[in-house]
Amino acid sequence: MISNLSSAVRRLTGLVALGVVAFGLFVSTAPAQARVFVGVGIPFPYYGPPVYYPPPVYYPPPYYYAPPPPVVYTPAPAPPAYGQSCVAGAYVCPLDRPMAPGAGCYCIGNSGERVRGNVN
Repeated sequence: MISNLSSAVRRLTGLVALGVVAFGLFVSTAPAQARVFVGVGIPFPYYGPPVYYPPPVYYPPPYYYAPPPPVVYTPAPAPPAYGQSCVAGAYVCPLDRPMAPGAGCYCIGNSGERVRGNVN
């Protein structure tokens, strides 16, 4: 009986010691105070994570390309005629005096030569 009592006291003492150690480890300790801050106190903007864009949808080319519609260019309207002109081949020049239509006249060419033509 004495051995049962002493083993019960020993067990109870061990449990109390284990409880004191657990209380000391988990309950009564303060959090660690070993924090170190190294940096600049200017905040930088946060833009968030990059955005994922899916690839574009692929459309196959058409089987047939239609030809473009025909383009018809109309010539520019002729300027209004305010007087007579001499038509001498590639040159057209105004007349300095009135003349009969179809009469002979001349225009001065690019190199200064006279190019013969008719009154319009």
